[in-house]
Amino acid sequence: MDTRTDAAHFMDRVLDPLAGSLNVEAARRILALDIDPEVQARVAILAELANEGELTPDERDEYLSYVEAADMLAIFQLKAERRLQGGER
Repeated sequence: MDTRTDAAHFMDRVLDPLAGSLNVEAARRILALDIDPEVQARVAILAELANEGELTPDERDEYLSYVEAADMLAIFQLKAERRLQGGER
């Protein structure tokens, strides 16, 4: 198994039980979540610096943490959407 497959499997094992505990209202609220506009603005600045090759090591760490958090939110929103489509609870 490659690292991405291992990571995806780990995420499923962590998030599937959590998603399984969602009721309809909770799943809908998760789907409605958006990233704060101030955070979005900061990510845009860091992305521009990254594209220009001008990130400091601290900015790179900050940028990666935002990207990872956004990825986690997107994955959990997908799981919430699937929970709603399954018609459970």
